Order: sequence, then C-alpha cells, then structure tokens
Amino acid sequence: MQETFATHRVDNQPPPFGACNIWMDDAGLREAVFREGGETFAPQLVEYGQVAGTRLLQLADDAHRDRPRLIAYDAYGRRLDRVEFHPAYHEVMGTAIAHGVAGWSWAQPQPGAHVVRAALSYLHYQGEPGSSCPLTMTHAGVPVLRQNPALREWADKAAAPHYDPRFVPIHDKQGVTLGMGMTEKQGGSDVRSNSTRATPLAAIGEYLLVGHKWFFSAPMSDGFLVLAQAPGGLSCFLLPRWRPDGTVNALRLLRLKDKQGDWSNASSEVEFENAWACLIGEEGRGVATILEMVMLTRLDCMLGSAGLMRMALRRVLHHVSHRHAFGKRLLDQPLMRNVLADLALESEAATALALRVAGAVDRAPQDPHEAALARVATAIGKFWICKRASMVAAEAQECVGGLGYIEESGMPRLFRQSPLNAIWEGCSNIQCLDVLRALGREPETGEALGAELQAAAGHDPHFDTVLQAGLAQLAAGTDEAGARALVERLALLLQGATLLRAGHPLAAHWCASRLGGHTACFGGLASAEAIEAALARVGV
Repeated sequence: MQETFATHRVDNQPPPFGACNIWMDDAGLREAVFREGGETFAPQLVEYGQVAGTRLLQLADDAHRDRPRLIAYDAYGRRLDRVEFHPAYHEVMGTAIAHGVAGWSWAQPQPGAHVVRAALSYLHYQGEPGSSCPLTMTHAGVPVLRQNPALREWADKAAAPHYDPRFVPIHDKQGVTLGMGMTEKQGGSDVRSNSTRATPLAAIGEYLLVGHKWFFSAPMSDGFLVLAQAPGGLSCFLLPRWRPDGTVNALRLLRLKDKQGDWSNASSEVEFENAWACLIGEEGRGVATILEMVMLTRLDCMLGSAGLMRMALRRVLHHVSHRHAFGKRLLDQPLMRNVLADLALESEAATALALRVAGAVDRAPQDPHEAALARVATAIGKFWICKRASMVAAEAQECVGGLGYIEESGMPRLFRQSPLNAIWEGCSNIQCLDVLRALGREPETGEALGAELQAAAGHDPHFDTVLQAGLAQLAAGTDEAGARALVERLALLLQGATLLRAGHPLAAHWCASRLGGHTACFGGLASAEAIEAALARVGV
C-alpha cells in the first residue's frame, strides 16, 4: 500500500489576514474624533471603516501589483502624455472620493468637518496608501484655488464627491483631481531656486510656463498647482491638462519615477513647453499663496503615518495570535508581549496627536490660539510621527519573522511605504527649520504651544519634569544644529499633553516610558501593568 503523501500539511500558520471594520476596532481613533468635535458624522466613519478594512485591502493588491504605465505616444507617433492604471486603482479613487476623503472638509463646512475628513484619510491610508497622494493634494488644493474667483469651478469640482478619470476638459466633468509640481532638479526643498519661467500674456492672470519639475505628483490629475518665476518673483499657478480653448496643454511627461514604494500611484518628471497657466494670488507671493495647502498636506502626512502604524500593529497581532513557538502562542510569550505593548503605545500616541492637530486646523478660522497651535504643531507632528512610522514598520515586520519579508504578508508594502511621509512635503530637517522659523517670527505660536503644554501640568510627574526642561529650552532658544533635539522634545511633550488632557487610559504608562526613560528599541517597558493595559487597549 502506497504511503500517503502528507508533507504539505499546513499547520501552525495564521489564516489569511481577515476583513474587519477598522473604525469600530480602533478605540483611540474613535475617542480622538469625538474629543475633537467630529461625533456628529460617526455613521459615515462606521461605513468607511468597513470599506477600508475590506474592499480597499483587496483592491490594493492589484493596484500595487500592476503599476502605472506612461503612454507617451500613440502608434502613429502623436504625443499622448497619459498614464494608465489598473482598474482597481480607479475603483479605489472613486470609492474614496465618493465617501469624502478628498472633499468632506469643503462639502460639509461645519464644525468638526476637518476632523471627520482627517479620520477618513487615516482610515483610507490603511486600506490603500498610494492613492492618498492625489486625494491629499485634491483636498488641500481647494482653499488655494478659492483665492482666485476665476477658478471657482475648479475649487467646486475638486471638492465634489465625483471621480472621473477620463482625459477630457474640466467642463465635461462633475469632479476633478489635483496634483502638484514644486520640486526641481537644482533646488529640491529650496523652491526659491526654481528656474521655471512664467511669461505673462495679454489677458490678465494668464501666463505661459517654460521649464521642468523633477517631481510632478499624480501626473494623471486634471490640474496642477505649480511654482514658477514670474516677472515679480516666485509665484503660484494652476496649470491644467487642457487649455481654456479646448486644446491639450503643452506639458510633456518624460518618465515615471521608479519609486521604492507607493507603487499604485504615479509620480513623474515633466517639462513645460509654453504651457498655459493661471496665476493664483500675487506675483512674488507663491510660497505664501500655497502655504495653506502645505499645512494640510503635512497634516495628511501625519495621519497617513499614524494609520500605517495602526495597520502594522493589526497585522502583527493577527499573526502572533495564531502562531505558536516554544510551546505557546507568540502572543503569550512575555518578551513578545512587551514589544507588542510598546508598539500599541506608539500607535495610540501618534493617533491622538494627529487628530489633535486636525482639531486645531478645524477651529483655526474662529480661534487664534488654535490657529497658532496648528501652525507650529503641524511641523512638529510631521517631523516626529512620520519619523517613528519607519521604526514601527520595521519592528512589526520583524515580529512576523520570515513571513514578514514575503510580499503576501503585506508587511513589505508597509515597510516600503513607511519612509515616504517623512520625505514628502519637506523632509525632517525642513520641518525642524520651519518650527524655528515659526517660533522666531510668529511669537503667538510659541505662546500657543506653551499654553497647550502647561494645560496638562500637574497630572504626571514624568511629564512635569520634562515640561520644565522643555519650557526652559524654548525660552533660551536654539540654533539650527540643535533643532532636532528641541523638536523631538516638543513632539513628545505634545503627545503627552494630548493624552493627559484627554484622560487617556494609557497616558501615565506612555509618560513613564517615553518621558521617564525608554530603551532605544521597542520592547523595553519596565511595568507589567503597562504591558497588560496597552494590550487590553488593542483587544488582546
């Protein structure tokens, strides 16, 4: 009798990562949204939490596997300059825009709207992060477009819950998407060194642009906010894919960037050959004009990184709950529990601070304190949360072991994605310099920051000790070389203050570990109580 071939029996392996409602199982997110004034729209977040935790996760695999392709010419040599995507990408974009990921802040202009939209963005990033780039730019471009009354149709259609990927003029669409072009080869973050030239036409506000962009984000978009040198200095423009007369605009896509991650989304290099553009704001005020957009895109960097941490934690918890080693589940191994609890603390604090900044942005038009806080806390939070995301992704990948290095686990995609938000919209050094600039030139930002931190004093000894040192450092000032140390301390204090003022159940444990002394790697929590409290918080 032939022996049964049974060597391929699969045991001691987790089941596939299952679908879930990623709003309903995230207590930290729910509490932060309610705390910041977004509770009215909880039903919309329940709905999108289900979509992001199910359908978007499925679509993401195809959208990343079949990367965008540049179609520069047709078969007969005519320029096309179009980008082709897998149908899954278009479904992701359509789903997101229909649910308000790009337009909720503007389509529902009432208290809490920015908070709800921030939560939608946080949820979306966990499902399919690559598409967050055009969604973010479309959302953030609306207030810039509104500065020019002639561009009202653009602003209204960017805020509309309609996605139309067709390559047709704006007048034939109910909704549009926006991209951005600021970075050039010779300048990078130093946009004032941009060489692209804008020559005015006879019609007021119309220009022709000649030059290039080294990073042209989301080149399939309907229009782009770009910076170029006009006669009056560096200025901001809307550059559409189609001219007002119905002809295709003269922008030439040279190639798509071969990126480390973010594979579902396209980024390109482009040249402008007398491309038509419309001035926004005044000549020479390009950076000031686009500043509100930059604040909103930096907020989304924070939200995305916080969401990525949460998804990494979810995947790890799923794995260790089903995998056994040395006689027990990985989840029950004491050292693994310490690491998991530490990751949970990091995720909770990142979510709390990102939503606190979203709340400040929401209230900024009516509250000077919140406006000043949003100005400085956006740069502080982007620096720290985006920096920590890569560390969380790397640790989470290691927790899964060898399988975490395999694409099907989902962990490599998170790891590749994790550095992006620290680079995009100004790398870490730029954020630190921006904090110094704000504190030095806008005294109200330092006052708002100090008030925010002092409001949490007296609740935790570790926080109080670091607070005094931080306030003294603020008062003394620092030079550029010491900027990172200052901003790191301010970020930790802001996270601690947010948790303490909220009465967060993990606030004391977080302060003890992050402000009372912490090892350089995850898994160094000294308190068994902290470990169990953090794990209970994430349902373990």
